[in-house]
Amino acid sequence: MTDTNPVTWLDPKSIAETLSGTAGEDKGHIREILAKGRDMKGLNGSDVATLMNVQDPELQQELYTSAKFIKDKIYGPRVVLFAPMYISNLCKNECLYCAFRVSNKALKRRVLSMEEIAEETRILVNQGHKRALLVSGEAYPPKEGFDYIIKAIETVYATKGDKPGAEIRRINVNLAPESVENFRRLKEADIGTFQLFQETYDRKVYSQMHTHGKKSDFDWRASALDRAMEAGIDDLGMGVLFGLSDWRFEVLSLMQHIAHLEDKFGVGCHTISMPRLEPAHGSDVASTPPNAVSDDDLKKIIAILRLAVPYTGMIISTRETPQMRRDTISLGVSQISAGSRTNPGGYAAEENEGTFSESQFQLGDHRPLNEVVEELAQLGLIPSFCTACYRLGRTGDEFMEWAKTGEIHHRCGPNALSTFREYLTDYTSPETIAAGEEAIQKELQQMPEKDQRISNNLLRRVKDGKRDCYC
Repeated sequence: MTDTNPVTWLDPKSIAETLSGTAGEDKGHIREILAKGRDMKGLNGSDVATLMNVQDPELQQELYTSAKFIKDKIYGPRVVLFAPMYISNLCKNECLYCAFRVSNKALKRRVLSMEEIAEETRILVNQGHKRALLVSGEAYPPKEGFDYIIKAIETVYATKGDKPGAEIRRINVNLAPESVENFRRLKEADIGTFQLFQETYDRKVYSQMHTHGKKSDFDWRASALDRAMEAGIDDLGMGVLFGLSDWRFEVLSLMQHIAHLEDKFGVGCHTISMPRLEPAHGSDVASTPPNAVSDDDLKKIIAILRLAVPYTGMIISTRETPQMRRDTISLGVSQISAGSRTNPGGYAAEENEGTFSESQFQLGDHRPLNEVVEELAQLGLIPSFCTACYRLGRTGDEFMEWAKTGEIHHRCGPNALSTFREYLTDYTSPETIAAGEEAIQKELQQMPEKDQRISNNLLRRVKDGKRDCYC
């Protein structure tokens, strides 16, 4: 076991050959791949590259319909909700697209105290959030170092809100790549998912965009998920920052990374995020992406990935507009953030829309949690605040076994309804309650009889005053 993992699995030459060998739009072949995808056993790199060529409006609609079929089959109407919690914007890296970069002297640096982290947590749980993504710049307070992160996690878990059951039940983290030793400490701190974006798999572009600091070491970052796995963290989140390099190359590289993890550890990633470059304080690169990804291309990326890795959760953040988030949920997105702030202490501060003085990037969706939940319910979707799988050990290969047999559906469905009812009871407005109860009743009617019984039992327990009810 070592902290040095040279990246040999990334093969740009084979990606270039795959892209050149799958050029053109063969309608018959594309439809064969779509049919293969609907079997929910995944797609290979050649299949993915072929689908990237879809331009014909009719074929594009068939791609979207196939992605929706898989999303509905595996996830049903559930949409998992979470909130990012930025605790520090200290950073030693020079990433040209990021407001947190070390050279940005105009940025006010802030490291939250444990009391401030507790206050951020109280605000989130009093809104109804149960799942938080802890985010920090890639440097820690000099006197505390990595201990700061461990203390922050302990503080979030220990903080309670005003209502019974008002607490963060699972913390996921988005942090700098770590040593195996520190990854073990994260595991012992009871995190859920460790999330890390490679940003770009194009070594040349990576070097141009990351000019200083530990992050300039491509291999250190690209091998981080190996170290996390070696440390026992088997629930991983991956992603690409679209807009830095050719999105076709990035998607096929992502597929190679997933295949590497599956080959070496027997399980790939649990989630994939699809952030696009958004304006960031003082960054020309962020304002004018070198390889901008259009709305249509982002939709295509999401639909293709839903077919390629059907059991992987897909995340769209509040970088995107409300309309774009609505559109992508039907194409495969299964998790979204809501009511987000991307600056340390943002939930406790009165913010003016469009100001990025301490924020990492510009938001596209400024709506509060309640408004997002109400819209989802009106669309017939079930907002889920469930964290049961993490706490019952259904992660890694065990989660995949449950997912591929379809058994997970019989757990996630009832748990989603239970947590949604808890939210409706304790946190929201009459309008959201009305829309939510209608969505719950509609979903109950569509459930198998056994799932209905389990769901109704959990819903009764919530009505009777119990909280955190799951199976």
